[in-house]
Amino acid sequence: MFKRIFFLGILAGILAAVAGIIYNRIYFFATETDFSKVLNTASLIGFNLLICLTASFLYWALVYWLKRKGEIVFNFLFAILSFAMVIIPISISLPLEIKNPELFPGLAVPMIFFPALAWHTLKPLLIKDQGFMQKQ
Repeated sequence: MFKRIFFLGILAGILAAVAGIIYNRIYFFATETDFSKVLNTASLIGFNLLICLTASFLYWALVYWLKRKGEIVFNFLFAILSFAMVIIPISISLPLEIKNPELFPGLAVPMIFFPALAWHTLKPLLIKDQGFMQKQ
């Protein structure tokens, strides 16, 4: 079971990173504002892999310890932490040489949700239900 969860974390991190890179390029061409000094391809890949691998370890631990309630607790925590992390790009101080710093939250806030979206997109494909719909 742990191998599948770990594999889910890696795949979700890769999917979220690809989505973030694509969104970064689209945002650059739409606004013509370059935030590559703050948010580049390497940081997008690292952030998404870190979040998704951390989520996979947390998911495994919660399902291991809490059994059937673990998935509910994990989903709740992942959603709450994703919304709480929105404060990071809103409150960050950008270097003075960056043009249009007011556009940075428009780039970074949607990216905060990419790991959770990737996780919940791939989870039904890789991990079977933990017993909510199964007979007791």
